[in-house]
Amino acid sequence: QVQLVESGGGLVQPGGSLRLDCLAAGSIFNHDIMGWYRQAPGEQRELVASDNGDGSTTYADSVKGRFTISRNNAKLTMSLQMNSLSPEDTAVYYCNVNQFRWGVSTNYWGRGTQVTVSS
Repeated sequence: QVQLVESGGGLVQPGGSLRLDCLAAGSIFNHDIMGWYRQAPGEQRELVASDNGDGSTTYADSVKGRFTISRNNAKLTMSLQMNSLSPEDTAVYYCNVNQFRWGVSTNYWGRGTQVTVSS
C-alpha cells in the first residue's frame, strides 16, 4: 500500500509561483512512475507532469517551460515548482504513484490540494 499527502496549495496572483510537495509512504521503487495531475471544475483529471522512474519526465504542453517536477527517492518526496501561473492553472492538484507489479498496474492518489490563481 502507498499513502500520499500533498501540501503547498493556495491562492496566488497571476504571474506568481507556488511549490507543491507530495510526501509518500509505503513500498515505492525508484522505477515507479510518480506524477502530478489536476482537475478543474467540470473538467477531467489531466496529467500535469510525471517522473517516469527511468530518468525521463513528461509535461503537459500547457505547462512546459513553467512547471518543473522533482523527486527524491531516498526521502519518498516529490515536488512541483509552478511559475508564471495563470488562472487556467486553477484546479485541485493530485499526487499520483503508478506501480506495475506482476503484470498489474495500480494507481495511488493523494486527496489533492487546491491551487487558485486569481487577482
